[in-house]
Amino acid sequence: MTMNRRTLNTALAAAALASMLPVSVFAQKKLVLGFAQVGAESEWRTANTESIKSSAKDAGIELKFSDAQQKQENQIKAIRSYIAQKVDVIAFSPVVESGWETVLREAKAAKIPVVLTDRSVNTKDDSLYVTFMGSDFVEEGRKAGRWLVEKMKDQKGDVNIVELQGTVGSAPAIDRKKGFEEIIKADPKFKIIRSQTGDFTRAKGKEVMEAFLKADGKKINVLFAHNDDMAIGAIQAIEEAGLKPAKDIVIISIDGVKGAFEAMIAGKLNVSVECSPLLGPQLMQAVKDIKDGKTLPKRIVTVESIFPMEVAAKEFPNRKY
Repeated sequence: MTMNRRTLNTALAAAALASMLPVSVFAQKKLVLGFAQVGAESEWRTANTESIKSSAKDAGIELKFSDAQQKQENQIKAIRSYIAQKVDVIAFSPVVESGWETVLREAKAAKIPVVLTDRSVNTKDDSLYVTFMGSDFVEEGRKAGRWLVEKMKDQKGDVNIVELQGTVGSAPAIDRKKGFEEIIKADPKFKIIRSQTGDFTRAKGKEVMEAFLKADGKKINVLFAHNDDMAIGAIQAIEEAGLKPAKDIVIISIDGVKGAFEAMIAGKLNVSVECSPLLGPQLMQAVKDIKDGKTLPKRIVTVESIFPMEVAAKEFPNRKY
């Protein structure tokens, strides 16, 4: 009987002690994700960052976040810091395609899986990352090209195009150009007369468009901008030059951000090809799947649409970014 009472007292004491301990002692260790963002260069990127931060919070994943201010060396520094901190998974949106092999090998040696979001890397060894999730940039360029070919099918003379490229060496800049040219090259009337980087920003888009207008003025029939922010900057330059955007110069851009829809509703932008920044939920699911030992496809493509000016007002209330 004494023995039973002693056993009972021990059990009660253990229960009391357990009730005083924080829940986290018994809870599963939180997953830690290190995310190295490109920067905050556009509306799209801001929405992308917000999606990642809110999705990590919703998924109960601890997020270590860094903003590289569009500099590769800052992203590499952040990735090395995540390796040193022994995070569970590293994800990043590479500012340019090349120059990642060394740091990715360091992550592999530390047995930390890497996920590429939104942009890819140029490497011969694709074992250095688990998966690349995001848009098909080449297809976005093709969509822009197909829309233009259809729009200008009855035009007899040359169609002079100026191009505002994204950041030099970045995957979207390389691939969107490639896709667009692949479509328009079938008809020799389409001519890219000038092409220069606007670095994906409004300010640079405006500045480069001003230079294009100074050089070629009324010769320009079409502007193809690799993102909406550069197109919105270019619209300002076109208006300041006394021309009507979307009428005197047909304007095609990519991303489908709210600012582009506002420009289309105002009759200043002809079309925007969608590129969704809302990759957060998909990324958090991938992080969980990796830690559960599941095999992910090497490429996860986001399904997207194209929005001409005519549908902008109807679609605008549905936009989340």
